[in-house]
Amino acid sequence: MPKHRIDFEKLDWETPVKGVRNKIFQQGSKQIRLVEYTKEMPPHWCEKGHYGLVLNGVFEIEYANEKIVYKSGDGVFIPDGENHKH
Repeated sequence: MPKHRIDFEKLDWETPVKGVRNKIFQQGSKQIRLVEYTKEMPPHWCEKGHYGLVLNGVFEIEYANEKIVYKSGDGVFIPDGENHKH
């Protein structure tokens, strides 16, 4: 693999929970994931922050007071904490 390039094609898909599959590249304490979600993913509340990019389709996130729909090409930034649980 060329230096500083992650070839997701060569990584295996993992299924951590129903409705989610991902490919993970980890270097030390840092990781980047390619993730696919379906509506079969069980609902849950998460207070961990995330950064992401919607590659195709739509991505709905329900926050405590609203639901936001992100579309292809949208960047997503969710800070850590109770105020941003999703």
